Amino acid sequence: MASSVNEGEEVRVSALTPLQLVGLVCVFLALCLDLGAVLSPAWVTADNQYYLSLSESCWKPVTSDTWQCHTTLETDWQIATLALLLGGAALILFSFLVALVSVCVGSRSRCYKPIAIMLFAAVVLQVCSLILFPVKFIETVSLRIYHEFNWGYGLAWGGTIFSFGGAILYSLNPKNYEYYY
Repeated sequence: MASSVNEGEEVRVSALTPLQLVGLVCVFLALCLDLGAVLSPAWVTADNQYYLSLSESCWKPVTSDTWQCHTTLETDWQIATLALLLGGAALILFSFLVALVSVCVGSRSRCYKPIAIMLFAAVVLQVCSLILFPVKFIETVSLRIYHEFNWGYGLAWGGTIFSFGGAILYSLNPKNYEYYY
């Protein structure tokens, strides 16, 4: 499909497309959410008596006001969950830095594909960790009280979803879209 331009009418095509700009924002948000998820003390909570994070498990006996905590990095599935999540976060950080440098330097289009590949790899790692965690938690931890997966686990899913969105946006070919200002 040919497009015609009238004489005297100026058309500018931006090297940085809005898709990639939104993709950069998605990657930044994914990075922030992953950081919040890793630092969150609440991946699983139960009736103000128990909480589980990626690094420790704490409970408060009914007869006491003090919390008793111990590390959770003793079992293989908890270490694997943390390693997969941190591996995905590292890929997201690296893809964000590459995207940011490519915006500043101006070598944008040749970096889109590697950024998208890194983000898709991060999504795979994080989805594996987010499936492993509840499956192994339910299989190995026996809580006799009501418990729920809390906001730390939700932040990790949010980071994964934003990573996937960024990967989709960076995998779109910017040469197929024209943006006029």
